[in-house]
Amino acid sequence: MAKRITLPLTDNDIKDLKAGDSVLLSGTLITGRDAAHKRLYELLQNGEELPVKIEGEVIYYVGPAPAKPGYAVGPAGPTSSYRMDKYTPALLDLGLKGMIGKGARSKEVIDAIVRNKAVYFAAIGGAAALIAKSIKKEELLCYEDLGTEAVRRYTVEDFPCIVAIDSLGKNVYER
Repeated sequence: MAKRITLPLTDNDIKDLKAGDSVLLSGTLITGRDAAHKRLYELLQNGEELPVKIEGEVIYYVGPAPAKPGYAVGPAGPTSSYRMDKYTPALLDLGLKGMIGKGARSKEVIDAIVRNKAVYFAAIGGAAALIAKSIKKEELLCYEDLGTEAVRRYTVEDFPCIVAIDSLGKNVYER
């Protein structure tokens, strides 16, 4: 049976999640992919303020297709998370609580997850149309010029995922 969690994640939520748990997320999260992560990272490297608050957030690695009538977004499946690995430890150190994507993560990311008591969720690749049904609203936050890769805020209801790497570093990709 899936655990139902209301976002934002709390430290207790994260502590109770174990690798392999099925989860249904409801609440708000942010989105971002490679290009947005690169920009955020460069701002951090230059000591500049980010255009979006990262602390306490969950970020979904997605670049959705255009929305069909009646939907907030079009098909919205996860992208391969390893492409964000270079940037992720810095965001976790700023207070990012969780990430949603697909695929294994680097040792550096896993170490940052454990160090910051965060969590990595895997969404099901190939289920983009199903996932889109759980996204009820979207709002552009920054980097509009990146199109589908812009940073957005999604309001989700029963967003399906599994705990891929828990706050202790237990990892479904290593079982």
